[in-house]
Amino acid sequence: MMNVLRLVYSSRSAWRRTCQSGFQTVTCPVSSFSNGPLKDTCHNKEKRGVAFSRRLVSVRDLCTGRVDMNCWNCHHPRDRTPAFFCLSCKVVQPPDEHLNYFKIMDCERNFTLNTQKLQKTYLQLQRLLHPDNFSQKSLKEQEFSEHQSALVNKAYNTLLKPLSRGLYMLELEGMHIEEGTDSAADSVFLMELMEINEALDEAQTPDVASQIGKEMKGKLAGLTEKIDAALRKGELQAAKQLLVQMKYFANIEEKVKEKLAEFM
Repeated sequence: MMNVLRLVYSSRSAWRRTCQSGFQTVTCPVSSFSNGPLKDTCHNKEKRGVAFSRRLVSVRDLCTGRVDMNCWNCHHPRDRTPAFFCLSCKVVQPPDEHLNYFKIMDCERNFTLNTQKLQKTYLQLQRLLHPDNFSQKSLKEQEFSEHQSALVNKAYNTLLKPLSRGLYMLELEGMHIEEGTDSAADSVFLMELMEINEALDEAQTPDVASQIGKEMKGKLAGLTEKIDAALRKGELQAAKQLLVQMKYFANIEEKVKEKLAEFM
């Protein structure tokens, strides 16, 4: 019995010495955020330290999608956003997928933006970023130029037309218009659409189809003004309903073009 007690006592003494040495040598990152005294056991400190380290790794892994703020080639700070090229070594940079299209195309975040300026910016960027310009460069530069050029294309095509531009602006606010949104339109509006589509289907001459096309342009112009006003006021639901109408009229406008092509 005495031998058993000695064994238990010696084991507890060894455990206490280990804990004391652990408090001196092990730094627990979690405890540094506490205002109270350190009361963790060695075992808890080690477990929390490992958990904290894993949490840091997880956060770091999640951040890998972000573009490094330094040039991948010379490590010079990237002073501009977006940074298509390094200001120091002039090497093309990877695209930042997190930037919105308005920043990429250097235009104001407005529904009625200057499309001429947009087109000018697009042409300038494509002259600089087109993959043909990097055929003699490294594979990494070729890859980055392709991605940059594709991103510029997507941004330009999205912002060029009022409908896609408006839908994108709602998307930036967390709102989406799903396919098949008939429920968002009232019965009077749907009846109007049906009558226009029937008139277009029955059109026997280019003049009749062209007249329908002109009516669609007028409706789209009026909707553009209303949508712009709603977005400026922050009336997102109203803008969404108007964009649904614009979507239908834009579809009819495309059908008019197809109808006119049949007469040629």
